[in-house]
Amino acid sequence: MAAFAHSAPCWVDVQLPDLEAGKRFYGELFGWTFRAGEEVDRGGPCVDALSGGKLVAALAAKQDGRMPTAWGIYFATDDIAATVTRIRQAGGQVITEPVRMGGAGVLAQAADPGGAVFGLWQAGDRGGFQKQNEPGSFCWTEVYTRQKDRVDAFYEQVFGFRGTDLGAVGTDESGRGESGTGESGTGESETPESETTDSETPESGISESGADVPGVDFRMWSPAGTEPGPDTAIGGRSVITDAFPAEMPSYFLNYFAVADCDATAETGAHLGGRVSVPPFDIPYGRMAVLHDNQGAEFAVLQPPVPR
Repeated sequence: MAAFAHSAPCWVDVQLPDLEAGKRFYGELFGWTFRAGEEVDRGGPCVDALSGGKLVAALAAKQDGRMPTAWGIYFATDDIAATVTRIRQAGGQVITEPVRMGGAGVLAQAADPGGAVFGLWQAGDRGGFQKQNEPGSFCWTEVYTRQKDRVDAFYEQVFGFRGTDLGAVGTDESGRGESGTGESGTGESETPESETTDSETPESGISESGADVPGVDFRMWSPAGTEPGPDTAIGGRSVITDAFPAEMPSYFLNYFAVADCDATAETGAHLGGRVSVPPFDIPYGRMAVLHDNQGAEFAVLQPPVPR
């Protein structure tokens, strides 16, 4: 399995009340197959999800009903103890201290100063994704926060991210960022700035295509040692504005690449899920935001057709 650079997104999993229902939903939606989870299981039933025989995610049964039903993102680290120390120094909170998962690797969980939860993974025998940026696999992540200044500084200090504000890469006459591609992890994703359009939906914080947006506040992250910009971006940061309910927490939204955004959204609804943001065009393709049949939120992105 290919190694992941320090700070690259390397894994996603979802915590679900009903594991079997989750397998049926994602199996139909993305064509995933499943096998019993390996040593990365965090205490309960868990299955690996495969696309074309390659690892792309994990589904786990929630052990505590008070925990959210949600997709989680993990960032690679070559020294998890040092990363945990930096998290505390930068004002974050360590939720789960580093714990060894047999020979697979070492896991920890933390929250940034705004409260968004993410994971750390120091690889052993298991590196992470075996497939990404292709239909049926992870392609992008972005954090939504109310505390952008603290959060920007946090990720720069902890992971060495270098930021590019959306306006810095150019805008067209409608205020949207210029079209381009970003590289995710080992490097080929299309970079989806979902907030490049207005008409935001209060439930998800995502914007739908519409009128001009002169003041979009979005920052792309590029790893340390790279030239920051769309070509090297691995994720991003958006802002939860006062237009949304105060009880909406900070969170990460994870994207999966698909071949047909509209068909995927329709299938998701047919399977008992819900489309919270209908398909719309962005400079990096066509995207939608869905909830699965148990409430976990995720986004799908159909890359643009090459011209």
